[in-house]
Amino acid sequence: MSVLERPSRERPRSPRRRRERAVKIVLAIVLLALAFLLGIAFARTLDERPEQGDTVTNVRTLSPLPQAPPTRTVTVTVTQP
Repeated sequence: MSVLERPSRERPRSPRRRRERAVKIVLAIVLLALAFLLGIAFARTLDERPEQGDTVTNVRTLSPLPQAPPTRTVTVTVTQP
C-alpha cells in the first residue's frame, strides 16, 4: 500500500456472513412463495363456495276481524282553546 492510498474501512466479508446473507435471501423467497400460494388457495376457496339460493317472498293478505258496534258515544265540546 502506498502512502497516498487511504486504508479501506471495510473488512473483507467472511464466508460466514455470505452464508447468513444467502440463507436470509432464500428464506425471504420461500416466505414470498408461501404467501403467494396461500393467496391463490384463498381465492380458489372463494370461487368454489356454493352459491346462495333464490330469494323466496311470501305475501299474505290479512282480513280484519269483525267488530261490534260501540255501546255508547260521547260528544265533547271545547269552549276555550
